[in-house]
Amino acid sequence: MCFILTIVLFVFAIENLLIENWVTGGVQFIIALGFLLLLISNMRRTHCERNGTCYTGCSVTNWISSLFKKDHNKTSKE
Repeated sequence: MCFILTIVLFVFAIENLLIENWVTGGVQFIIALGFLLLLISNMRRTHCERNGTCYTGCSVTNWISSLFKKDHNKTSKE
């Protein structure tokens, strides 16, 4: 899914940049680069997990995921 979104957004970004729609093309290009970063990070993590080696991850994706950490120590109120 990440691969498909990356390709589609790159195509849309190139089309918009060719017709000189700079803002839309730039935003689509940045989003496509973000999906590409996530795709590369997932590929590296999967490769390391299959080989049994340790992978600490990309610093950018680790920083983003640290913003959305779940607290697993919460007690449920019943």
